[in-house]
Amino acid sequence: MKFRKKPVVIEAFQMTQERSKDNRDWPEWMNKAWQLDRETVGSLYRTHAILDDGTLSIGTLEGPLLVSFGDWIICSIKGEIYCCRDDIFKLTYEEV
Repeated sequence: MKFRKKPVVIEAFQMTQERSKDNRDWPEWMNKAWQLDRETVGSLYRTHAILDDGTLSIGTLEGPLLVSFGDWIICSIKGEIYCCRDDIFKLTYEEV
């Protein structure tokens, strides 16, 4: 059997090194994730608590998910957050 992904609208924000250090442009759902306890499911936090190299991680059920610069942070239709590499994002999503 073959299946096609249903069309859904998601919210996404591309993380850059500059944006990782200044959250003025972050959408509200990312700011809410930033306020959660470090490494809890759905949280967004600095990867290194002491050495601040600007990298961020997302807390998931499987453990921390590293967000690389250029990745897109996605808020799913259920409100879960995860990241996606830029090349995969461009193949999967189009702007609405």
